[in-house]
Amino acid sequence: MPLLIIAAIAIPNLLRARMAANEASAVGTLRTLNVALVGYSARCATQGYPATLGALGPGDPRPGNCSHAHLVAAELAAAVPTSNGYRFFYIPNASDSGGRVVRFALAADPINPGASGQRHFFSDETGVIRWSTTASADAQSEPLQ
Repeated sequence: MPLLIIAAIAIPNLLRARMAANEASAVGTLRTLNVALVGYSARCATQGYPATLGALGPGDPRPGNCSHAHLVAAELAAAVPTSNGYRFFYIPNASDSGGRVVRFALAADPINPGASGQRHFFSDETGVIRWSTTASADAQSEPLQ
């Protein structure tokens, strides 16, 4: 009987700790992607931000290479990367008159809300990370403190 009581207390605490760790990892991944996107934009000034995350992936790290800039690991350069219970989305939002991508959106959503994470995250070219617990986060969501 005492073992069941301990398990009833410990299991929910372990699940909450795991979700908190997944959320911290998702925020770290968004920061990594933000830094890589800014680096890409500086390296590939004629293109602005990339059309896909694949352009950030492994390849030729020499200046001017914009097809595989070698700024993130292959896992983050996937079409829809997943990591530690979160799925990440990249959307190039706007281009200028020269065709350069000047705005983007990044989102991180738990794969299993309530199990792999509680919060949804969002960031854009401002670098501010925002969150929401009720739905996907966006530019109007609460900034992360």
